[in-house]
Amino acid sequence: MTGPVLLGVRHHGPGSARAVRAALDQCTPDAVLIEGPPEADALVPLAAREEMRPPVALLAHAQDDPGRAAFWPLAEFSPEWVAMRWALARGVPVRFIDLPAAHSLAQEEEKGKRGEKEESGRAADGGPPSGEGRVGGGPADEVPAAGQEREAADEADVRVDPIRALAGAAGYDDPERWWEDVVEHRTGGGGAATGGDPGADALAPFAALAEAMGALREAYGDGGHDRDPVREAHMRLRLRDARREFGDGIAVVCGAWHVPALAQRTTVTADRQLLKGLPKVKTAVTWVPWTHRRLSRRSGYGAGIASPGWYGHLFSAPDRPVERWLTKVAGLLREEDYAVSSAHVIEAVRLAEGLATVRGRPLAGLTELDDAVRAVMGDGTDAPSSLIHDRLVVGEVLGEVPEDAPAVPLQRDIARSQRTLRLKPEALERELELDLRKETDTGRSRLLHRLRLLGIPWGEPCGSRGSTGTFRETWQLRWEPELSVRVAEAGIWGTTVLSAATAKAASEASEAATLAEVTALAERCLLAELPDALPVVMRALADRAALDADVGHLAQALPALVRSVRYGDVRGTDSVALREVATGLAERVFVGLPPACLGLDADGAADMRGHLDATHRAVALLGRPETGQRPGRQGLRARWTAVLRAVSARDAVPGLIRGRAARLLLDEGELGDGGAERLMGLALSPGTPPTDAAGWIEGFVGGGDGGMLLVHDERLLALVDGWLTGVPAAAFTDVLPLLRRTFAEYESGVRRTLGELIRRGPATPSRHPAGDTPDAAAPGFGPGLDRDRAAAVLPTLRMLLGIEAHGFADEPDDDEPGDEPGHGPPDEQPDTIRPADDLTGART
Repeated sequence: MTGPVLLGVRHHGPGSARAVRAALDQCTPDAVLIEGPPEADALVPLAAREEMRPPVALLAHAQDDPGRAAFWPLAEFSPEWVAMRWALARGVPVRFIDLPAAHSLAQEEEKGKRGEKEESGRAADGGPPSGEGRVGGGPADEVPAAGQEREAADEADVRVDPIRALAGAAGYDDPERWWEDVVEHRTGGGGAATGGDPGADALAPFAALAEAMGALREAYGDGGHDRDPVREAHMRLRLRDARREFGDGIAVVCGAWHVPALAQRTTVTADRQLLKGLPKVKTAVTWVPWTHRRLSRRSGYGAGIASPGWYGHLFSAPDRPVERWLTKVAGLLREEDYAVSSAHVIEAVRLAEGLATVRGRPLAGLTELDDAVRAVMGDGTDAPSSLIHDRLVVGEVLGEVPEDAPAVPLQRDIARSQRTLRLKPEALERELELDLRKETDTGRSRLLHRLRLLGIPWGEPCGSRGSTGTFRETWQLRWEPELSVRVAEAGIWGTTVLSAATAKAASEASEAATLAEVTALAERCLLAELPDALPVVMRALADRAALDADVGHLAQALPALVRSVRYGDVRGTDSVALREVATGLAERVFVGLPPACLGLDADGAADMRGHLDATHRAVALLGRPETGQRPGRQGLRARWTAVLRAVSARDAVPGLIRGRAARLLLDEGELGDGGAERLMGLALSPGTPPTDAAGWIEGFVGGGDGGMLLVHDERLLALVDGWLTGVPAAAFTDVLPLLRRTFAEYESGVRRTLGELIRRGPATPSRHPAGDTPDAAAPGFGPGLDRDRAAAVLPTLRMLLGIEAHGFADEPDDDEPGDEPGHGPPDEQPDTIRPADDLTGART
């Protein structure tokens, strides 16, 4: 080597990675310099460990503000990773030469204070935030600040994308296709893609790319990337230091955009002048796991690529990449129950290679492979395309880092808990069912709830398909790389998950602005089992509850507090204090609710209806008798019933709320026979304004289950029908939107049944034999049992239950053998059984 070898690459390119490996084998440098933060020099040896499995990333964050952070992702097929592993395997020193993270993070803070918006996709790169990953810049991915995305997109419009410029000069309209054709799919040095000539000059591709970049830099200067001159000045200074230490036998792996600047002759004084006065912050650097999904351009990563999984396959496949890829596709589809055979694979390979030949490509790319899969394995449809894209083209790979990599104490405690609970982080989203009666599952639930309280949403609670019991929890788990930053941020609260969650809960309790926030926090503390935080939260809850007189606020706070009592009972937590506060809160709601319902407009009535429903559900839970206690009519539920009666009977209360109160009373069986008809008759009387009457109907029969009430109680349906036909024409247009909103919530089958009942008209009472009278109607239902209709189901019912055809009347009474039906005194015979009747009393 006669001087430093500049290897210009595109970040995360398998062709560039293979070319770098071949160039290093040919040059055998004495030192390798890599574009990246110099603070990470001490972490390089960890890359040689077996426990280090890409994709991984260097994470740098400000020590006083962990949320200000940047990532430098590296995949198996990243040229920087290949160069690092090559050097470590041969004992060659490795140095990072980019602008230190201490400066780049401080620059972001200063520009944020001045209101200048920088790109959100990259911390130290200057590349487009979400466009094509350019061949220059660094692979850093900054955690975006709020509101920066649009500004970053505007700046990206005036920046030069080298790949797009070169592709346009070559006559391509797709820069990604051009890059794949000339680099990723066509490499020398025995690349897996083409099996190139091993004897070819491995440095020739880099010389050609450097010449092209030189022409672009002459035409466009820094291309609109205003940070590049500072970064390149620092790279040149680091290169000079390395030449003094190692001589000229140096290889530099950097973005191809920077190669002309590094080859440029400048003075040390000029470079230092560019770096003079740069802001600086204290930083910490470590390795963290990364995912293929976060390498994808769709994630917003500026140097991202469209197909990390495909690029990983191109890099790792020893030969015949097309055949091996389609074999993977076939295996995936067969796992998902698609009918795919080896014949499909053979035909798809032939079609993909034929398409590549027709289109003049050196190797079938994803476009050709997608077309082949769609035509051969998908039967001409796009059905498997999204599955293949998510699982193979992008992939769900999660990297791993050694346990002894630098980390905040909180991260180490989380890792210990994950190992103890056998809860391994995964990039693929999965569902986790927990049974809280098991110790391990209880520990998992506790950890996930504590992490959520710390703002580390590794898992999100979701509805369970199998059970709705309180002993069950269902979580959706997915580990995202950004959670490493959240862990660093949460480290300020404590060194363990328990201490950090306790400290943060106490802080949030003192800072909570509303009563509902405190009750929600109390529920989260119970779920996370934070006994030391709960007293602090309870004091804050009692203080705010005493000062807050707004019924809406109290009603909003009550459900979360009652759930806390409920879950405290399930988890064996002492919730006596919570129950006392919840009971007191409920009493205050009972007192303040009736006057709060007066004089409300439409929006206020709708909000109050929600409070009414929430309070009803809360009282149903809170009013359940304790274990060993007999249920009684006195207590919270009785007082709540009195409140509902008062609300439903006051004319000054909006119809929506009166109707809802009446419906809740009906559901609880508190209206008695004819009570619902009486209330509806009053609400729909001619003296009631039509809009108020329509609101009453919405409150009474609104919701998904309201339609079934009208289906089964034709008396109520007749009242609604009669009122609607009598609405004056002038008021009908005002009533119609309310009624449409009410009936639109019903299922289509319920609406169809209601339409048929209205078209049929009033039901004709069934005829009964002489001496028979219909059974009394149950509250809330139509006229008594129609025995003739019920008898139609009896043959099937007898078969299911194994009952003889003569029915129950002929079964002997085991208790009193002498009092069998038909043998006792006539006046003692049950009048509900007739020898000639079936089970319902219908004539047979």
